[in-house]
Amino acid sequence: MSDPYESWCEEKQSAWLYRVVADCERGTPREALFKELAQAADDQAEIWLAAIAQKGGPAPAPFRPDLRTRIVARLTRTFKPRAMRGVLAAMKVRGMVLYSHTPPHPMPLKRDDIGKRHRGGGAGNALRAGVFGVNDGLVSNAALIYGVAGAAQEPSIILLTGVAGLLAGAFSMAAGEYVSVRSQREMFEYQIGLERDELETYPDEEAAELALIYAAKGMDPAEARRVADTLMRDPERALDTLAREELGLNPDELGSPWVAAISSFAAFTAGAALPLAPFLFGHGEALIASISLTAMGLFAVGASMSLFTGRHALLSGLRMLGIGGAAGLATYFIGAWLGVSLA
Repeated sequence: MSDPYESWCEEKQSAWLYRVVADCERGTPREALFKELAQAADDQAEIWLAAIAQKGGPAPAPFRPDLRTRIVARLTRTFKPRAMRGVLAAMKVRGMVLYSHTPPHPMPLKRDDIGKRHRGGGAGNALRAGVFGVNDGLVSNAALIYGVAGAAQEPSIILLTGVAGLLAGAFSMAAGEYVSVRSQREMFEYQIGLERDELETYPDEEAAELALIYAAKGMDPAEARRVADTLMRDPERALDTLAREELGLNPDELGSPWVAAISSFAAFTAGAALPLAPFLFGHGEALIASISLTAMGLFAVGASMSLFTGRHALLSGLRMLGIGGAAGLATYFIGAWLGVSLA
């Protein structure tokens, strides 16, 4: 169970931000929803206030938003709630799923339907990340190698540069992925912990909030309340649904930070190794062989991207070949110019 004083602060902070969002949505149907959610958060804060009194603790001072909350509010007023939905969700502002570009969830007809539409997307996301990781490694290391090749023809220098570029880029990508996924998971775990405590403390109020969100998405208010009450009978299903519908979080999209880091490292390395391989194995015409391998790799990566864009594979491959080729040519001629200038 979380600290009642901390939970009181969380609810008051949420209520304050709900009113900021409602002000941004003035004149739209969402204004009423966020005002109701603000009142619900205030009511839940009163429950935590009673818990503080029951434990004999001193009553908290009147709520004043801290610096972080005021900054988030200013950014929300400036860029509007849709652009800030990820930050607001992390600040425990429910209903951000309304700003999703995906269509509203169909009404669940039985318990097993709840959350079903969210399952099974992980493989596609992993494949997409792998393709883009290979592309990053291929383009960045090819550009680096050809830039150095333009300035200095010594294979040993080119080889050293390519290996350094591969390792630096791969470790950088892996570290970035680890931090990103770890931070996302920590935010998710924190929010879920708060929701679990609230479900145990005031399930009726949580059901009312969920019903408000379902109603805002077009469901009949009475039916929305019935569905919400049905969900609350199964605490684990309720917790999963609250995370998705109130906070806009999708636990299926989160994985292990170590798996993300290793996958990113491997994908970047695979791409970066293509332009480097001829120099690594001492090929006689290493530069020409490297350019040929890079061109084939760029075309293959572009064609693979058509799986996600829906474009023709040939056109996507040629476009990627043109973009990557332009980057390689630019760095080669810049390197040659610098090599002559510094000679």
